[in-house]
Amino acid sequence: MGKSDDRGGQRGRGAESSRPTMTDVARIAGVSQSSVSLVLNAMSGSRISQETQTKVWEAAHKIGYKLPGVRHDPPSQVAVERDTIAFIVDEISTSPHPVVSLDGARDYAFEQGFLVSAHATRSNPDLEDAVLRAVLRDPTIIGVIYATIFTRRVHVPEPLKNIPTVLLNCYAEPRQHMAIVPGEVAGGFAATAHLTSLGHKRIGFINGEPWMDAAIDRLKGYKQALATADIAFDESLVRDGDWLPLRGYEAGLDLLSMPNPPTAIFCGNDLMAIGVMEAAAEKGLRVPEDLSVMGYDDQELARYTHPPLSTLVLPNYEMGQKASEMLIDMAVHHKKLRPMTVKVDGPLVVRTSTAKLSS
Repeated sequence: MGKSDDRGGQRGRGAESSRPTMTDVARIAGVSQSSVSLVLNAMSGSRISQETQTKVWEAAHKIGYKLPGVRHDPPSQVAVERDTIAFIVDEISTSPHPVVSLDGARDYAFEQGFLVSAHATRSNPDLEDAVLRAVLRDPTIIGVIYATIFTRRVHVPEPLKNIPTVLLNCYAEPRQHMAIVPGEVAGGFAATAHLTSLGHKRIGFINGEPWMDAAIDRLKGYKQALATADIAFDESLVRDGDWLPLRGYEAGLDLLSMPNPPTAIFCGNDLMAIGVMEAAAEKGLRVPEDLSVMGYDDQELARYTHPPLSTLVLPNYEMGQKASEMLIDMAVHHKKLRPMTVKVDGPLVVRTSTAKLSS
């Protein structure tokens, strides 16, 4: 009995003395002991490659090493909460529009228990590649909202084919992803129809840069609204602009200097409408008594012009909300959504820069 107990005690002391150490893990993994300590203690600030981390965890698992008094499982065995949407956009600081879309996406996601992380690539391919690599190796990401500052066709990056993705303010052909864009034709129609409903028949149109999708579609809406009101389209009443107040002022002066000038001018955005108001004042015309002026976008400044500007809302916030909703449906609720382009219409905001045509 005594010998048996003695041998058992010796075995116990032997087992104690042979307990795996951090040095053993370092030797098996082929890395320094300090690297092992950083990995096993989950020191997130350390710059240790994923390959080294994997070696350390595998070595620790192989010999059964655990930090004294603390239970640490390898990252692959830790339950990671997938709670983040990556919002990737080409530009975010040069226009209010993508910021408002981000707000919409963020607010809807947060209501559903998710966060949104924003990444601006500045249209730099190398930066975009780096962002995509970081997003795809982040286990908390449920999917990606891929956005652009102005509506356009895009080539969807190859890595996004392997993760739920919604395109925002852009689209791709052939359609392989859900895409959300503003209803620009409907917007151009609504803005122009507001003016025709007030009795205006000579309606000038100062568009944006003619190669842009937004300008092309707003012109279509303008033409459709005229046709609906049985007003012939007059190309002499249309001017190309550049979305800036100076061009609105110049084009406004040009239109108001015609022998038979328009009684209303629809501008492709609020900034150009401000330029038109300045041109009208220079010509001695009152807004809206002598000239109705219509904007587009409903930027914050539209409320503070003199008079306040009638305009059409560019529904950036609602588009951002819709993008988060669709992405969560796909990634979390596993809904099978057929790839399509969804157009979001913005409401008309009538203020006091437009009025009935004086008889």
